[in-house]
Amino acid sequence: MTDRERILAVIEGRLPDQIPWIPRMQIWYDAHVQRGDLPTRYDGWDLRRIEQDLGMGTPARDGRVFRTELEGVDVRTEQTGNDIVTTYTTSKGSVFTVHRQSKTLSEGGIAGGLVVKHMITGPEDYAVVEEIIRRTRIIPTYADYLAYDAQVGDAGLPLVAMGPDPMYRIIQDLIGYNNVFFHLHDDRAQVMHLYHVLEEQALEIQRVVLDSPASLILHGEHFDSQFTPPRLFRTTMLPYFQAFADRLHARGKVLVCHADADTSRLLELIKEAGFDMAECFVTAPMVPVTLAEARAAFGDQVIIWGGVPSSILCDPVTDAAFESYIRDLFHIIAPGYAFILGVADNVMAEAKLDRIKQISEMVATLGRCPISG
Repeated sequence: MTDRERILAVIEGRLPDQIPWIPRMQIWYDAHVQRGDLPTRYDGWDLRRIEQDLGMGTPARDGRVFRTELEGVDVRTEQTGNDIVTTYTTSKGSVFTVHRQSKTLSEGGIAGGLVVKHMITGPEDYAVVEEIIRRTRIIPTYADYLAYDAQVGDAGLPLVAMGPDPMYRIIQDLIGYNNVFFHLHDDRAQVMHLYHVLEEQALEIQRVVLDSPASLILHGEHFDSQFTPPRLFRTTMLPYFQAFADRLHARGKVLVCHADADTSRLLELIKEAGFDMAECFVTAPMVPVTLAEARAAFGDQVIIWGGVPSSILCDPVTDAAFESYIRDLFHIIAPGYAFILGVADNVMAEAKLDRIKQISEMVATLGRCPISG
């Protein structure tokens, strides 16, 4: 089987010939390219060629079926030191964001910096942000997706990211983790009005995605037992995802969430929401949920894509502890249904390449399906 065929087998509830091994290597690659210290063998190679050499598929996370375009909004950007200040001016007023760049993160392969000032800080900002949302056009890019799909070929299956759901956009992008719960308490009516404006836009994006040639749809990310606790998830996220999951499933498409956070208190809700797959699924020791606990909660109903915490690829984890973890993993996932092996969230710059190679070798021997428990 090719890696694409293995992914499709897993999605369709069949056993592949062996467990798909498809980690995210982008951060590792970008960091070493920037530092100029790629392994000598890989000097001048692109990431896809390295993935092939290491015996793995590609996560194909660059599938796009739409783009956005602002109309009637003046956007100006300036840089002051390490800060990038972006100002958005509308007929309702102006808001601005501040992204702080980090040399350390950049050298570690992590671009983009940190948002230290979000669009919404006070009640006066809501109307401006709602105007920006209403003036955002959603433009289908199906031809771009088809070209990317052809480029990926048998190495994987393109994953199309829709971005966060309406409530999580408020939490992460518009208000920020530090202040959002104060706003939910003090200005709940304004927060919920903004939520409904975002929901209208989300429904437009959904229509474009539903009509697209893409089948693997990533929507919903960073669910965390603290920042998206069960009560908030159940009241503001669960109905939204259930309705979208029904529409996707009617079109034969797959709903995926990006599960790189502490999902220990959310496993049943993720399943109830209609998600078919949890990708970049992170486990202990990085978060308080084990792979065995997640398999028990999800069964074969939610595919896990992950299982290898990025920390065990690095010091101070010993070689013996690393090998023991991976061997145990194959027992946990036996006989092999509903599982794609990956590293959660990414293979980091400090990862030992020998351990990546060792996982590839173990997949070829221990990962043949059906796996013995």
